[in-house]
Amino acid sequence: MTIPTITGVQLGGSAELPLLVCGPSLGTSAAALWSDAAELLAEHFHVVGWDLPGHGGNRTAVTTGFTMAELAEGVGVFVEGVLAERGEHGGNFYYAGDSVGGAVGLQLLLAHPARITSAVLACTAARIGQEPMWRERAELVRSAGTPVMVEDSAQRWFAPGFVDQHPDTAAALLNSLCDADSAGYAAVCDALATFDVRADLDRIDTPLVALAGAYDLATPVAAVAELAHNVGNGRLVLLEWVAHLAPAEAPADTARIICQAAGYESSSAVGCVPAPEPATAEADPAAGPHPANTAETQAFTVLDRQATGMAVRRAVLGDAHVDRARATATDLTREFQEFITDYAWGGIWTRPGLDRRSRSMITLTALIARGHHEELALHLRAARTNGLTDDEITEVLLQSAIYCGVPDANTAFRIAQQTLS
Repeated sequence: MTIPTITGVQLGGSAELPLLVCGPSLGTSAAALWSDAAELLAEHFHVVGWDLPGHGGNRTAVTTGFTMAELAEGVGVFVEGVLAERGEHGGNFYYAGDSVGGAVGLQLLLAHPARITSAVLACTAARIGQEPMWRERAELVRSAGTPVMVEDSAQRWFAPGFVDQHPDTAAALLNSLCDADSAGYAAVCDALATFDVRADLDRIDTPLVALAGAYDLATPVAAVAELAHNVGNGRLVLLEWVAHLAPAEAPADTARIICQAAGYESSSAVGCVPAPEPATAEADPAAGPHPANTAETQAFTVLDRQATGMAVRRAVLGDAHVDRARATATDLTREFQEFITDYAWGGIWTRPGLDRRSRSMITLTALIARGHHEELALHLRAARTNGLTDDEITEVLLQSAIYCGVPDANTAFRIAQQTLS
């Protein structure tokens, strides 16, 4: 067994507070990724980050490869050292990790389930990518160095507009990528190439929050949802304006979620308070998710894809329509209502590859082609909600006249005239 050497960095809080261990994404340092969130967490946690081999402050030479399980064992050795310094040898800790840091968290939960009190795993999955992609990336970095990954990472790591709005944070993360040792980066790629714990998720019973970014292409919402749904005590949280680096893109939301997972709840963008006793009345699932307390992102918590789909369905079609559909559901139709909420709205409309404007245009064209006139009227209104102007809707209908047929477009124009006026 090859156990790599792991070093870490103090990110905030005193040693008298509960220990929170934070893991990084590939190509980043713990300090660059977690510092903003750690500042918000320092009142309630002793926040310690760990660095991947060859990353951040971990300049230990990487001469041999390792597996994800071995990397996790290295992190375990490091954490044990931190606990010993705190006078808590063999004690428990909280864990949070992003991407490969989240994958390490899964390995720790499998190997040492009793040690972690709760875990928040962001932008990660039980299987990340495919082996050929990781092998190719490892060879590319070995030959050309980590700076070759900067352009691709800048597009993959951040949601649209983040780099322009937060240039210093983005620069610090991309600089940590440039500074990463190529051998260490490649070794982590090789470890990810064979990482797959999907079959073992049901062994994890520790309270776990799987945090997904709506714009994350590396670990899409569906992959994060699979993780949340297949552990014994999991919950999915979706951040709308986040891609792959949630702790840096949405530090206040990430801190809030970590607080809640540890038994605190957020009272503001910068603090947490002990969670109150649960209310005796059950929450109404039809009410949908609650918006975040912070204006930094529009975050919402969901228990599963059904709840995610319901949130998007309400946002696009409107509460009035959804409430009518739910109120008129019968034993015959109820399962179908749940099916479309789950698979259409939760499985497709939540994917980050297309924005909602684009999905509306595609949907209008498909409905015109198939002659689904009642649904067409519904989605004409939804297209307006999603930001399409009447002029743009006209262009969609004209385009469909060519490819779907003039009679179909003629009917569509008539329905649009009635609906949009």
